[in-house]
Amino acid sequence: MGTLGGVLTIILVVFCMPGCFLSQACRSVPLHLPAGRVQRPFQPHLKARVQLASTVSKHVEDQATSLQTASSLLALLGGKQAALSVDPSLAHQILPYLRFLVSPPQELRADSARGSLHPSLKQHSKMSPLSSFLWKEKFLVESLIHWPPPAVADLAREAVEWNGDASVILNSLSSESYLVPDVEGANEQHCQLTKYLRGQRFIKEELNQYFAFLFETISALAPSVGFNVSLDRFDLFHGHLFLANTTGRLGILFHAREYPAFDEKTFPVHLGYCQVGSPLPYDDSMNLRNILWLAPMPDCTSRKCADNASWLAPGSLLVLDAHPEGIIYKNLVPEYVDVVRTVYEDDFGAVIVDVNYFATANDKLADRLFIC
Repeated sequence: MGTLGGVLTIILVVFCMPGCFLSQACRSVPLHLPAGRVQRPFQPHLKARVQLASTVSKHVEDQATSLQTASSLLALLGGKQAALSVDPSLAHQILPYLRFLVSPPQELRADSARGSLHPSLKQHSKMSPLSSFLWKEKFLVESLIHWPPPAVADLAREAVEWNGDASVILNSLSSESYLVPDVEGANEQHCQLTKYLRGQRFIKEELNQYFAFLFETISALAPSVGFNVSLDRFDLFHGHLFLANTTGRLGILFHAREYPAFDEKTFPVHLGYCQVGSPLPYDDSMNLRNILWLAPMPDCTSRKCADNASWLAPGSLLVLDAHPEGIIYKNLVPEYVDVVRTVYEDDFGAVIVDVNYFATANDKLADRLFIC
């Protein structure tokens, strides 16, 4: 490129914007210039700068909106005082799109929206023996959601007491790992359903049993809010365990309808190997694919819980209705996944692990669990 020899490599940082989300992702562009020549830094075209700045601004604004909406949703389920802290106009937008699978907290019952609290499961076309048992014992099921067994309550309390420290969850896992099985022919399709090929389980068997119970309960009660859920590799098999922002409250965001069938007219979207063979039609039930479980909220401040019997709110299990006219869709579903109605777990808090449940993997419920 010149006669002076010795080529300088100049790293030019293009359009770094201090304080914005791009600041850690600014691209480095190597320019090979003749030694000794001084060049003015390259400046992007003004129109491009304006467009990028506008895109960045919209992303930051959308992110703030989703975080505020998720935080307000959790507050509405966090006890009387927390619920009162939510702007009433925002609360009235959120509540109609919460479909409770079990009775909502007492303070929300007057305002809770669509879906019966104690509905029939007659529409459930694939009711398993366990599902039938759950229906007969519906009040026991509700009590187990509102007030889980001791191992779950202790984990929930410790998570809040330590302000959402991930080690609370990670230290509760056994060091032993288990090979994820070939689920319903997934290997033949080169489909990997889990983050890793091996998964862990909790040290306390009661925790494994409870999280398995959550999957079965969702499948059993989903018809009460208008859709059927199958526990298979195309529909519901995983959830994302998180510790909520600011409070550390324990929760799981489950995703049903994971792999709808490809259809040139209704769903012309390729989702990869795991979609091959899917029997799931793409329809309005996609609006109901995001299912939220929250552990009870303990009364804890400054890393000290009041006492073992003090709780601010019971546990909750509900569907987030992502109907396009509602606030869940508008504020929590990113534009790039709006066709599949995905709400992301990291809007609610720090994601710690994925909880996978394969109903065909073992006769024992707890052994169907693989945590990655």
